[in-house]
Amino acid sequence: MTGGGVGPGPVHVPAALYAHVPFCRSLCPYCDFVVVAGAAAAGPRSRVGAFLAALLREIDLRAAALDAAHGPPGGQLRPPLATLYVGGGTPSLLPADAVAELVERVRARFGLADGAEVTLEANPGPDDRGDLAGFARAGVTRVSLGAQSLDDAALRALGRRHRAADVADAVLAARAAGIGQVSLDLLYDVPGQRLASWAETVEAALDMAPDHVSCYALTLDDPDAEGLTGPTGDHLPTTAGARRWREGARAAQDEDRAAAAYALADAAFEGAGMPWYELSNWARPGAESRHNLAYWERRPYEAVGPGAHAFDGARRRWNAARLEAWVEALTPARVWARVPALYGALAGFYAALERRGSPLPPMLRSLVQIRVSQLNHCDFCIDLNAAIAAERAGSMDKALAVERWRGHGGFDAAERLALEYAEAMTQSAPAVDDALAARLREQFGEPGLIELTALIAFQNLSARFNAALAIPSQGLCRVPD
Repeated sequence: MTGGGVGPGPVHVPAALYAHVPFCRSLCPYCDFVVVAGAAAAGPRSRVGAFLAALLREIDLRAAALDAAHGPPGGQLRPPLATLYVGGGTPSLLPADAVAELVERVRARFGLADGAEVTLEANPGPDDRGDLAGFARAGVTRVSLGAQSLDDAALRALGRRHRAADVADAVLAARAAGIGQVSLDLLYDVPGQRLASWAETVEAALDMAPDHVSCYALTLDDPDAEGLTGPTGDHLPTTAGARRWREGARAAQDEDRAAAAYALADAAFEGAGMPWYELSNWARPGAESRHNLAYWERRPYEAVGPGAHAFDGARRRWNAARLEAWVEALTPARVWARVPALYGALAGFYAALERRGSPLPPMLRSLVQIRVSQLNHCDFCIDLNAAIAAERAGSMDKALAVERWRGHGGFDAAERLALEYAEAMTQSAPAVDDALAARLREQFGEPGLIELTALIAFQNLSARFNAALAIPSQGLCRVPD
């Protein structure tokens, strides 16, 4: 990977990073993104400060995992990010200095390639678009304006705060601020929209000479019915008002009209020198969204913030959507308050055992650590522990153990017994009967059993600690089977 392009890279090393900022001044009834409005977004009870602190903390944690597995950013195994996308929500509500701190933290912890694309989403209204000049100074190179329509009647129907004239003003303001690329988001198949009014919106968009346009068919899903809004879900529950609005809007949609609207837009943009390059996107040559292309080409990408989705090249992962749970999990004082003092004591005890020399084979110890991590739904622990063990010990025992565990086979009698003990000890109510204890003593002896017990207890608490820190684990992140 060179320059700012999204090129091939090692699996698990992200080419791009998405940061989700959930705050909006009001909720649009059609929006399924993770959005928080009202007192949490502005005023004396705002959660913006707590959110920003937690976001920086998550950036550090995600980067630390990559540091351990692939070395620091900029190294041979860890090329810098080609793109950073700050989406929402309405990220333009953030102060420019907060955006600057975010960009600099990403640059320091992940690296940003020369010429990297840095996108910020903004709403076009005068009280929503924010300090565009300040964003440009912060390193933003591209702004994506949520126009949605250039028809005032359609904007009212969608519950949008701005009007068509605000979009033109926002484009001019972004240009004047020195932001290099401007993109417009538009919606079609909205309630009351006629093909003629959509054609007028497309023509008005072209008159503004954007570099890039995204056109999306209005999609009215039901995340509650799909089971996506639970405590670890990546969506927030739909409000009663939004549900009523969607029921009425869904009845007014028409698939044939939507197809005609898409074809109309495609022809208009193509004719204006903005060819189609991805399902919902058109751009002037050289202005294609490199971040969009990273998704489209299945490049690995990292993601931070409530409800944010990531992909490591093999698996997808997402954060839970609920703001307060996400913030709490990333607040150090609260994290440490939930971790007993036993953590430190166990760490010291286990370190002392290691200094004395382990009576347990390294492969067995590795398998136990991996199993406890899995039982705690902490896949992060599995891979990170493998990398750390291989690096520190100059050995591939842990990596080999990971491969054996992934294959679920080849365990000898001692390993099977140790795994049985790990499962028994990791239950919410540990259950080790006399028969199992006797078998363990016979197999490992008293010193081996002491170490095995300490290893399981320490690894169990470590996995729960990582879960509290919002590293992919039970209760905060989900990794699909």
